[in-house]
Amino acid sequence: MRGTVLHAVAAGALLAVTFVVPAGVAAQDGATARPRARDLGIAIGTLPTGPRNAITDVAGVAVGHASVVEGDHVRTGVTAILPHPGDLYAERVPAAVHVANGYGKLLGISQVRELGELETPILLTGTLGVWTAANALVDWQLARPGMQEVRSLNPLVGETNDGYLNDIRSRPLRGRHVLEALGSASTGDVEEGSVGAGTGTVAFGWKGGIGTSSRVLPAADGGHVVGVLVQSNYGGTLTVAGVPVGPRLPDPATWRPHGGAPASVAPPSAGDGSIMIVVATDAPLDARQLERLARRAIVGLARTGASMSNGSGDYVIAFSTAPSMRRVRGHAASGAAALDNEAMTPLFVAVADATEEAILNSMLRARGMRGHRGEVPALPLERVVPLLRAAGVDQRR
Repeated sequence: MRGTVLHAVAAGALLAVTFVVPAGVAAQDGATARPRARDLGIAIGTLPTGPRNAITDVAGVAVGHASVVEGDHVRTGVTAILPHPGDLYAERVPAAVHVANGYGKLLGISQVRELGELETPILLTGTLGVWTAANALVDWQLARPGMQEVRSLNPLVGETNDGYLNDIRSRPLRGRHVLEALGSASTGDVEEGSVGAGTGTVAFGWKGGIGTSSRVLPAADGGHVVGVLVQSNYGGTLTVAGVPVGPRLPDPATWRPHGGAPASVAPPSAGDGSIMIVVATDAPLDARQLERLARRAIVGLARTGASMSNGSGDYVIAFSTAPSMRRVRGHAASGAAALDNEAMTPLFVAVADATEEAILNSMLRARGMRGHRGEVPALPLERVVPLLRAAGVDQRR
C-alpha cells in the first residue's frame, strides 16, 4: 500500500494501544500525550523523516502557537510559521500558492502570486480572525528595526472555519494572541493536535488540528529536506494508511466512549470544510517550481479521503529557505541557479508523503473537545488500530 508499513508497538500487540487518554472530551491540557502516526508504527512512504519529523527539520523554520480557550464557547487560536530567523522583509523567500478549491480567505495571495515571494511570516487562524491576525502581524513587523520607512506590507494569513466548537461570531482572537504565537515560535519540536489554529477544528467528524511531518531525500537526490504543517478541518471518507476506516468507525455525532449525551448538533463529517497546508524546503527552488511542489501536496490530501467539497478552502503555501534563492531588498536578484526540473520528482514524492502523514498526526494527536455547538470526540484509536491490522497493513520486519 504505497510503501505504508504498520509495525507492532510492543511485543507484537498493536491491539493493546496504550496511548489512548481516557479524558473524555476536554480541551488539550498537557496530560499524557496521544500518539503520532509513527508511535503506532504507521510510516507513510519509504523516505526517512528528519530528526523531529516536523516542518522545523527545514533549518531556520520556526513555529509558534497561541490557543484561545475561554469559557464554554471559545475554541480558537493562531499558528505562526517563520521561514527564517532574519528580517523577512529585507530577505524575502521565494514562495507560491496553489488553490485546489478556493472557498476560503487567504489574505495576501495576489501579491505572492504576482511577485513569487514572501515578506512576512505566515499566520493560520479561524475564518473571522483573519483580519485581526493580519492587523497584529503588520503592527509587529512595522515595529521591527529597519522598518521605519516602509509604506506597504503583504501579510499572508490563512484560515479554516472553526465555527462548530468556537463561537466564531464573537471574534475572540486578539492582537495579543498573535504576538504570543510569533513570540513563542521555535525551531524545535512542534506541538500538534488541538492547539493554535487547530484548537477548534474538526476533520471527518472527529477532532482535527495541527499536524506536521518531514522527509529527507537521499544524498544522490540532493539530500534536501521537505517539511509540511497542516491545519485540518475538512471532510470526506477517512482513509488511514490506505485503509478506508471512516465507514467502519462509529458515528462521531453519537460516539461517547466514556458516556455522556450525544451532541445536540452533529459535528461536520462528510460535508464542507477546509485545510491549510504549508510546505517548506531547503531545496533551491524558484516560485514556479514551488508552485509545482505545492500542487503535489494535494496528492497527500487526496490519500486521506478528502472530498474537497464545494464549500472547502484547500490551499497550499510553499516556500524555499535556500539562502541562495532569497531576494534581498534593494539589490538585483542573485541569479543563483534553481534546481533542475529533472530533479523535482523526489521532492514531489516527499511532499505527498509528508502531507499525508502530517494530516494523520493532526488527528491522532488531537484530543476530544466540548465547545460552542456540542462535542467533537477524538479519533478512537482502539477502533482504528484493529482495522489497520485486519486490512493487512501490518508488515513487521
